[in-house]
Amino acid sequence: MAWNPSPKVASAREYGKKFGADQVIIIAIDNRKETIEAVSYGETRQLCAETKSLADVAYKAVCDAL
Repeated sequence: MAWNPSPKVASAREYGKKFGADQVIIIAIDNRKETIEAVSYGETRQLCAETKSLADVAYKAVCDAL
């Protein structure tokens, strides 16, 4: 896995470790600030790349739905 020191990615990594998931996607929506963001984590370099692609699709779907 390529190490990413981002606190948001660290939260996704911790979730994965705590609940036994090797891929994690977090979609965060803040209506007050009118922002949407996606954070992804994959346990290996390959899973990280795959999860990023899935996160991009999920992010677009959420944006389109709102």
